[in-house]
Amino acid sequence: MRVHLSALSVLVMAFPLILSSSHYTPIDSQSCDSRHAPCSSFSENLQENINSLTEEHFLSDDYIFTIITFKNAQHNSNLQDKFRITVTSLLAHSSVGLLFLIIGDRASQQIAKSILGESAARNDVTTKYQVAEVDAEWMATELHTIVEPMQRYFSSKQGSYYSDSLFFLSIAIHRVLPVSIKKAVMLDADLKFMSDIKELYSLFSDFSSEQVIGIARENQPVYRHTFSHYRSYNVGTRVGEPPPNGLTGFNSGVLLLNLEAMRSSNLYNSLLNEETIEVLSTKYKFKGHLGDQDFFTLISLDYEHLFYILPCGWNRQLCTWWRDHGYEKEFNDYYECNETVSVYHGNCNTAIPGQ
Repeated sequence: MRVHLSALSVLVMAFPLILSSSHYTPIDSQSCDSRHAPCSSFSENLQENINSLTEEHFLSDDYIFTIITFKNAQHNSNLQDKFRITVTSLLAHSSVGLLFLIIGDRASQQIAKSILGESAARNDVTTKYQVAEVDAEWMATELHTIVEPMQRYFSSKQGSYYSDSLFFLSIAIHRVLPVSIKKAVMLDADLKFMSDIKELYSLFSDFSSEQVIGIARENQPVYRHTFSHYRSYNVGTRVGEPPPNGLTGFNSGVLLLNLEAMRSSNLYNSLLNEETIEVLSTKYKFKGHLGDQDFFTLISLDYEHLFYILPCGWNRQLCTWWRDHGYEKEFNDYYECNETVSVYHGNCNTAIPGQ
C-alpha cells in the first residue's frame, strides 16, 4: 500500500557523472516548463542540462541522479515534512553525489530546493548535490497515451488520490528520459534511509537478462483482498498468497528501474497498452486503486520473470491497516521481515521509528 497523503515520490537514477568529494553545492540549473518554448523535446533539454552540469562542476566518476515528483506542496506542510525526512536521510547516508531532478510545479520546486539546502546545512551533510527542474504537466502530456488508460484501471475514481498522473510515471518514464540514463532507483517520499543508496543500486548486478524492474513484495494482504474474487474460483492459486512462494503483489515505494532493459524489452513495451490491461484485468477479475504498483502486480501474474524481488529490508513497510480490517489471522505471513532495515517506509501515514 502506498502513502495516502503525499503527492511525492523520488526517482534516483545512476549515471556516470563526475563530482568533488566534500560539501554540498546547491546549484540552480535550467528549467523545463511547458509554458515556454524550449521544452519541445524533453530528452534533448534534459540531456543538455546534464551535459552542462557535468562539464562545469564535477571532478570524479561516481554520481546518482535523484528525480523527485513534487507537486502541490505550497500549502501542504505534511508533504513537506515527509520530503524533508526522505532527502535528509538520503543525503546523510549517501557516499556518492546526487543530482536532484524535480518534476513539479514552480512553487513546489522552490520549496524542494529550500528544504534540501536547509537540511544539508543543518545536518552538516558532506554529500554533493545539485538541482535541475522539469515541468510535471509537460511530462504527463508526453506520456498521456500510456498513463490515461492506467489511471482508469488503477485508481478508484477520477479525482481520487491515486488518479494523479504522478503515480504512473514510473511505468513509462523510460520513454522520455535520455537514453544515456541507463538505470534508476525510484522512491516514495515517505521513507527514511538507514543505509547508503549505493548499496541499493548495487543490487542491479543481481538482475537476470530478462528482469527490467526490481521491486519489493507488498507487506500486507492487499492483493489477497483485491484478488479475492479470482481466488474464490481458483482454489490453490499462487495469486495473492504470501511469501516466499506466493504471487503476493508489489509495493512500489522503492523501485530499481533498469531503463536500458525497459527500452529494449519488446515484451515489456508490448504490455503498455489498454488492450493488455483489459485482458489481464478481466482474466484476474481485478480493479486496482494504488497506481503503478497495481500495474506491476497485474502483469507479474503472467510475466513473473520481468521482475527482480527486492529484499524486504530495502522497503520495510510499516502500515498495518489490513491487520485490523479482516486479515488478522494471515497478517504476519505478509508483514514479517527478518532482514536488517535499510529503508523504512511510512506508508499509509504510519510513523517512522525515530521521528
